[in-house]
Amino acid sequence: MTTLSPHDLSATRGSVTLVGAGPGDPDLLTLKAVKAIAGASVILVDDLVNPDVLQHAQPSARIVHVGKRGGCKSTPQAFIERLMLMAAKEGETVVRLKGGDPFILGRGGEEIEALQAAGITTHVINGITSGLAALTSLNVPLTHRNHAHGVVFVTGHAKPGDTGTDWVQLAHTARQAKLTLIIYMGVSGSQQIQDQLLQGLPASTPAAIIHNASLPTQRHAVCTLEQLRSTIDTEQMQSPSVIVIGDVLQGLQTLQDTQRDSGYAQRQYASA
Repeated sequence: MTTLSPHDLSATRGSVTLVGAGPGDPDLLTLKAVKAIAGASVILVDDLVNPDVLQHAQPSARIVHVGKRGGCKSTPQAFIERLMLMAAKEGETVVRLKGGDPFILGRGGEEIEALQAAGITTHVINGITSGLAALTSLNVPLTHRNHAHGVVFVTGHAKPGDTGTDWVQLAHTARQAKLTLIIYMGVSGSQQIQDQLLQGLPASTPAAIIHNASLPTQRHAVCTLEQLRSTIDTEQMQSPSVIVIGDVLQGLQTLQDTQRDSGYAQRQYASA
């Protein structure tokens, strides 16, 4: 029986690349992401990744769906990490295909730590995060010299056992520093988020909820912070949705008010 040296063992190992699949529209993939997908022998796919993205995979690639969707039953993170490690140790070229960007609220940091601790060669390819795509689709910037000097990406879904975001403190900071708040996975906890943000932000602060950002099924609703929860209920806004709060939305809010006065519906849909 041949005994492999540690150097030989290392040489037989594959690699893992965390690839951002973007917000949903497959045309928003980067060229680097397309090349990585095309070169993969194993692809671990998140639940929110558009299936059309997989058209770039080679026919022989093994596709493994490892659902990850906020507020729903998901594949345990530890199990996904074990799958990546096993495949890489078998010499596979693994792509971990993640919605949005791997390093923006996508647990990419946890996965990289596990892979590097096991000595696996790792790479990361950025993707357009849904918070950026959502506002861009409405022709609204995340920052603006007159309205917002910065932007905060924050999750509305705390890890079990974690106290989560201090929304009151964040509200005070956002008002003082003129920040746009981009809230992921915040629909289910929107009442609490609204109540606590109102302790530091004016009730009239513009807000928007964007569902299925960048997809033909995208729709959005515009309101004020004090109307956030009621608007989500009235307009039946569900996950996956991004909640945006800040003065960068002032123009959109004015447009909505004008259209409402003219008889248009408050809810607007993106064209296919």
